[in-house]
Amino acid sequence: MIDLKLLHNDDAFAELKRKLLRKGVDATLIEELRLKNEELKVAKIDYETLQAAQNSMSKEFGIYKKEGKDVTELKAKVDANKLKIADAIEIQRLKQEELETLAMAIPNTPDDSVPDGEDEESNIEIKKVLTPPTFSFTPKEHWELAEQNGWIDFERGVKLATSRFSVSFGMGARLERALINFMLDFNRSRGFEEVSVPALVNRAALEGTGQLPKFEEDLYKVQDQELFLIPTAEVPVTNLYQDEILKESDLPLKHTAYTSCFRKEAGAAGRDTRGMIRQHQFHKVELVSLTTPEQSEAVFDEMVSCASDLLTALELPHRLVTLCTGDLGFGAAYTVDLEVWLPGQNTYREISSVSNTRDFQARRAKIRYKDGKKNTMVHTLNGSSLAVGRTLVAIMENFQNEDGSIRIPKVLEPYLTPHF
Repeated sequence: MIDLKLLHNDDAFAELKRKLLRKGVDATLIEELRLKNEELKVAKIDYETLQAAQNSMSKEFGIYKKEGKDVTELKAKVDANKLKIADAIEIQRLKQEELETLAMAIPNTPDDSVPDGEDEESNIEIKKVLTPPTFSFTPKEHWELAEQNGWIDFERGVKLATSRFSVSFGMGARLERALINFMLDFNRSRGFEEVSVPALVNRAALEGTGQLPKFEEDLYKVQDQELFLIPTAEVPVTNLYQDEILKESDLPLKHTAYTSCFRKEAGAAGRDTRGMIRQHQFHKVELVSLTTPEQSEAVFDEMVSCASDLLTALELPHRLVTLCTGDLGFGAAYTVDLEVWLPGQNTYREISSVSNTRDFQARRAKIRYKDGKKNTMVHTLNGSSLAVGRTLVAIMENFQNEDGSIRIPKVLEPYLTPHF
């Protein structure tokens, strides 16, 4: 959540508005936020005025009693004022709730270094890593290779669930497991502590990381319970520290986790309906960090390097891209996407997204650390490391032979060799 203190000062609000407009937030919504804050301010003043009058009359009541004066009229005033105070407290509560509800729907502000733009066409390439392979034949797309090698069955996924589910068989299933183990081991070697978390979380957790209330239609909800299947491990891992005050000496906290992820993809109708690029259920290894504000830039660079080096170890050509304001996620202040080369599609496709949310999620989830004598919001960062299905797609397309067979990256061979 944005810092509501920025609504109190004209200059601070003007700067907040400038940043939110860059991210495409409607100007009317921004002004409504300021109006709700002013209404809350008036409600607080009304309450404080009534409370001050009550304190004054209470003192006067004591004097009257001591001097033996008639308190009937004064008591009536005190009782009437108590009712007004009760109403003022309720009005203040409602105004606070209205302000916070509106603020929860406002996205994070982009860093000034984020380029302006409406969509991915305005994203800026940082660099390319490794050279895409050349083929003496026309490379096939991953769904052709998956079917030919018997690795992935999309029809049986539909039989078991619905469209955009799949079943992995044989080497396809073994490769997914090998990738998960390799990614976790690689991330651990870079200083990220492994953690295993639930696949179901409550509403508060999703509000903390910003998926709720805005993206509820993309989530799978348990019937008759306030529990949701996670869209990413970012949600449970970040919320491990929800409503806690951490020790500064414990920061940065750096975690890696493997989970299945579940997304309805309600806003992606018609996109990537074939194959494994956009599934309702998929596996992913995630990086999540909690830092002090001073540490967050360096840790962000570590996370980007970790994901990039992971792709390099897998011999997968990729590029790093800075997202523009129009392509930036709801909670992100700055994001670098890693896009892997897919020869079958003859293009780069996103395989990882590393974001610094600054203190946006921490304010929603109430995650602080003791900075000297005061409590300060942590910075939270998250990134895919990597999406397992898309990594498998990239291996199939980059390591394919003319006959449709697929070579295995050398770093995965130890994970595919029986140890018993």
